[in-house]
Amino acid sequence: MEKTKVTPDFCAHVDDNYTKLTLEISLPGVAKENISLMMYETSFALTASREDIEYVTVSSICCPVKPGKAKAQYKNGLLKVEVPFKETVGKGVTVPLVR
Repeated sequence: MEKTKVTPDFCAHVDDNYTKLTLEISLPGVAKENISLMMYETSFALTASREDIEYVTVSSICCPVKPGKAKAQYKNGLLKVEVPFKETVGKGVTVPLVR
């Protein structure tokens, strides 16, 4: 049986001190042993499969990180990855909305 390939839902956010990036990736119904995550300085690649679906994605990261320092935890269908930035990321500039 051929599996349907889909991109998982995920959220990426920076901590309050602008020192680390957190990825939260939704992988419902996937067993921990069926998840493969590769971290790079400026991107990540993920494959995860269950009986009928294969989740696949490759995505860029806003600023360089230290992939060797990444920590991942998988619980209740949610993969949470925390990885420190190579350098502290500066606070962004608020962009005003035009009326």
